[in-house]
Amino acid sequence: MKTLLDDPSGVILWYPLYFKDLNVLENLEEFEIRQESIVLFGKQINQPRLSRLYGKSGTSYKYSGKLFEALPWFGNLERIAERCSEICATDFNTGLLNYYRDGNDSMGIHADDEKELGRNPVIASVSFGATRKMIFRKRNSKEKLVIPLEHGDLLVMKGALQHNWKHELPKERKVEESRLNITFRKVH
Repeated sequence: MKTLLDDPSGVILWYPLYFKDLNVLENLEEFEIRQESIVLFGKQINQPRLSRLYGKSGTSYKYSGKLFEALPWFGNLERIAERCSEICATDFNTGLLNYYRDGNDSMGIHADDEKELGRNPVIASVSFGATRKMIFRKRNSKEKLVIPLEHGDLLVMKGALQHNWKHELPKERKVEESRLNITFRKVH
């Protein structure tokens, strides 16, 4: 484990290659991923990636003006959630899958600061497939952290991080391989 940030602005812990022996991309068809639309600046747009929310029975998660109902998690997805819950001492009840077909798919700059996540949420992010750069930008500052996340990496975000930093997965046109990211959260 590597501590990338641990101060009053938040905590970022990196567990390189923690899940390296798993390859959930081999069974991608098990997941009912699809291109979702969201509301951004008052307009309905398609997200530049495929996604799907999984979790414990009856859970949902609202972001970007849309409520997503969780499908029940199963198999490796449930086992990964249990491992992340143990590591983070948090009972995660949802896992948001984001599938990036190649470097043209992306995630815009944002913070996971929705009220149903609580004041200082703990979020575990697991990456499979292509290496992609996750960029953290400190609010009201030029400070940034660039983390190249590889297959099997686990990244834990906690403390006041979502209040003080934003993060993104920018386009990387040279990346031709796909990437699946699962972010585990406890939705209240």
